[in-house]
Amino acid sequence: MIEAKGWVFWRGTLALIIGSFMVFANVYVTQPLLPMIAGHFAITELQAASSFTITTFTLGISLLFYGPLSDALGRKGIMLFTLFGVTLTTCALAFVESYPWLLVLRGVQGFFLAGLPAIAVAYMGDEYTPHALAVAVGLYISGNTLGGIGGRLIGGFVGEWQGPSAAFMVMALVSLVCVSLFAYLLPKSQRFQPRPFKVSSILQNVRLHLSNRVLLLCYLIGGFNFFIFINQYSYITFVLEAAPYSLSAKYVSLLFLTYLSGTVGSAFSGKLAGIIPQPRIMTLGTCVLIIGSLVTLQGSLSTIIMGLFLNCFGFFLCHSTASSYVSKNAHQAKASASSLYLVFYYVGASCGGFYLDPFWQYGGWSWVVAGSILVFSCVLTLTLVLSSVSRKPVEAFSAS
Repeated sequence: MIEAKGWVFWRGTLALIIGSFMVFANVYVTQPLLPMIAGHFAITELQAASSFTITTFTLGISLLFYGPLSDALGRKGIMLFTLFGVTLTTCALAFVESYPWLLVLRGVQGFFLAGLPAIAVAYMGDEYTPHALAVAVGLYISGNTLGGIGGRLIGGFVGEWQGPSAAFMVMALVSLVCVSLFAYLLPKSQRFQPRPFKVSSILQNVRLHLSNRVLLLCYLIGGFNFFIFINQYSYITFVLEAAPYSLSAKYVSLLFLTYLSGTVGSAFSGKLAGIIPQPRIMTLGTCVLIIGSLVTLQGSLSTIIMGLFLNCFGFFLCHSTASSYVSKNAHQAKASASSLYLVFYYVGASCGGFYLDPFWQYGGWSWVVAGSILVFSCVLTLTLVLSSVSRKPVEAFSAS
């Protein structure tokens, strides 16, 4: 087993960080480009946002299948195959000339993008000692945040300089470098033991997890928070590129540096979990999301940025806690329980734009915030229900 020291640990962990960076950079590269895509193809804001949401949708659905498939066929080979698939589809996007083809390619890309997130932790579980696994997972998740920021910066700066096609080509070149390093650095699986692939087992595990009230509430909390949070960013790009702000794409892309407060929120959630119950932390995170959304209504650029910093902190405080709580409360098939959480998470992201668009069309950003708070209020109720449901077994045990 790989210990949390030495070159083998660091080359394997670095490979997974690089792969994670590549995946999430490709997921989010289109977000600062949305106004540019809308103008270039003469389409609506909702249609432009679909270039992002279709990717998160196919990514979310595919997560359910890669884990069991890797149990049968192995870890490294599937991760490499999917990362090469991501690189090829990104390269193809640079040459697309019609919006329907852009959507098709982004949908296919989402299928490939799911490979590494679904398998990476399972690979580490096979090869790393428990202590090394805990260290490596924390470092690996940091690659998610850096990839999200990096992809948006590439999209914003290169897109403004040379247009969306150039942004996709640069992203493809970055991806090629990343997948080459990944292939070279990641050690071969030494402890992998194949298990038969059974669709019936997947369906049985899904049914098991959905019948667990605690898990179902966590899935809904994570899914509906991301449903709003990530799509707020899509619409705020249109706000900031219009008067009176008139920011260019590269400056709008800098807005995604607010994600750094999410890193703080994720770390803070672990410390808070030792002080107050985790469902209460989810309540706190959702309250911060409501406050941050209201702050953006003040209208100045500085208050919009402040509101987004608050939103990122609140969202990742809630998300990291919900994800951890799923793992803690899954009685069996923990990997599939976590995968199902991510399915709700990414499918939520892919649907939120359709919900917010009528608010945007009717009254602009202020109505987007109103629609957001309506959903966040429902999530807040779900967190309170989760607190009640989570206490019941403890109360019943104490009474006996």
